Amino acid sequence: MMTVQTLYGDISQEIWQQLKQIRLLICDVDGVLSDGMIYLGNDGEEYKSFSTRDGFGIKALLNAGIEVAVITGRNSRIVTDRMNALGVRHIYQGQSDKLHSYGELLDHLQLTAQQVAYIGDDVVDLPVMQDCGLGVAVADAHPLVLQRAGYITRTTGGHGAVRELCDLLLDAQGILAQAEGMSV
Repeated sequence: MMTVQTLYGDISQEIWQQLKQIRLLICDVDGVLSDGMIYLGNDGEEYKSFSTRDGFGIKALLNAGIEVAVITGRNSRIVTDRMNALGVRHIYQGQSDKLHSYGELLDHLQLTAQQVAYIGDDVVDLPVMQDCGLGVAVADAHPLVLQRAGYITRTTGGHGAVRELCDLLLDAQGILAQAEGMSV
């Protein structure tokens, strides 16, 4: 099998070709953009941590003209605030059926499934992962998700897995060097 050498190791030529076609990256939140842990304070306040590396990758994609969206099953002001800070305009929260939001995004952005990458970590993500052009699992995803992913990140959720995918997308599309000089 032919492979392409990347910053993250060798990947198949097939995945490399899929990366070149992507115009929209959809991310799950819990377990992907965060480490999946939810911290609750005594006052009932909810806390999550987000990787600044993932944030840089998202901004680099947006600056390159690649759309970014989040589809998550939970509702959280923290997610809204973080995505707004990064410039993500497509935020779907409280989505038990992620395929519905995915379909809306395709229609709204006039994209085909082959132009979409989705990164997830649990079985609720599988319907979209299996319909889009490139279904990606974070390294610490549920075993069923790992079995069905087109690509598995070397990095875990909440610790740079999204950045890894962003770098690969930019590299495959020949614009990673532009992102390296970007200020955020």
